[in-house]
Amino acid sequence: MASFLTRLQHLFRPAPEAPPPSPWQAGNIGPVRPKLSEPRLDDVERGIADRFHDLYYSKLDGGMGLHTIVLSWMGYEMFKCPLDLWTYQELMVTHRPDVIIETGTYKGGSALYLASICDMLDHGEIITIDIDTTHDAIRPRHPRITYLAGSSTDAGILDQVSACVGGRRNVMVILDSDHRRDHVADELRAYRGYVPVGGLLIVEDTNINGHPTYPGFGPGPWEAVDDFLAEDAAFVADRSCERFILTMNPRGYLRRVA
Repeated sequence: MASFLTRLQHLFRPAPEAPPPSPWQAGNIGPVRPKLSEPRLDDVERGIADRFHDLYYSKLDGGMGLHTIVLSWMGYEMFKCPLDLWTYQELMVTHRPDVIIETGTYKGGSALYLASICDMLDHGEIITIDIDTTHDAIRPRHPRITYLAGSSTDAGILDQVSACVGGRRNVMVILDSDHRRDHVADELRAYRGYVPVGGLLIVEDTNINGHPTYPGFGPGPWEAVDDFLAEDAAFVADRSCERFILTMNPRGYLRRVA
């Protein structure tokens, strides 16, 4: 009887607790890398995409309360298209930049998003620049984020950026500050030298001034990209980064090829 009870107790003994999961490490990153390719749309398909793009963007100011590009990451606000954020994540996993320079901090949501991806990669840091310090008190504090206050094209700020980057060469640049053509053109000239061959200099919001939305803006990022590509053959517009079709940055993913 005793041996029978012993076997019974063994059968109904509670299972041991599973060990806690190990923290995410860079070694957990999988092998898949995106197969980028430029969307090949005919005129009808491009028209549909452009009309939806304009609809998507214009609802921000259309009185509908649809905050289509007003996003948050971990509770911090930014103006982005989720499809572009997904593209950034894929590019960061592929290129593993040492530093990402971002102009246009706003409330810090995009800087925190980029820093969070760096955390998962266990690599990289963010330098983010904004002339407007209104939101400084509510911006996220993160060990991978350095905030610089001033104009992105000011000589003093450029000196600070250079000191922060140091000798690191694998740099990605994202321009999202003043969208007027002349300012964006000045940024492109100021920051192109940080981008290595094969790397990316991303100009955001090239979609405005009728490309295909917000036609009343006036010359902006798209026009600055036109001027820049005409003067610097080392960069090309890598439209394979637009494979989701909807992007706030058409012709704005500039890859250095020489």
